[in-house]
Amino acid sequence: MPVVRARIAAAIGLHARPAAQFVRAVAETLLPVTITQQGQDPVDARSLLEVMTADFTQGTEVTLGLDDERYGTPEAQSILESLRDLLESQE
Repeated sequence: MPVVRARIAAAIGLHARPAAQFVRAVAETLLPVTITQQGQDPVDARSLLEVMTADFTQGTEVTLGLDDERYGTPEAQSILESLRDLLESQE
């Protein structure tokens, strides 16, 4: 299962515009990406409502993953790394 860790850079966390931008990028991958922070259950990163209500604040370390073994490819890992870069570059 490919996973990457990221730190939320956006000053308002994953709310409003940063969350929408992230969810849109995830949806474009067509992959079942999850996002989670320590101590919480993973949420569907394709769902704006789930991402916004998970309360990912600035500086929070999150894990992006694909729970399905079918996606354990270098391409899937690269996609997760691109999503990580997005989260870490949002202002």
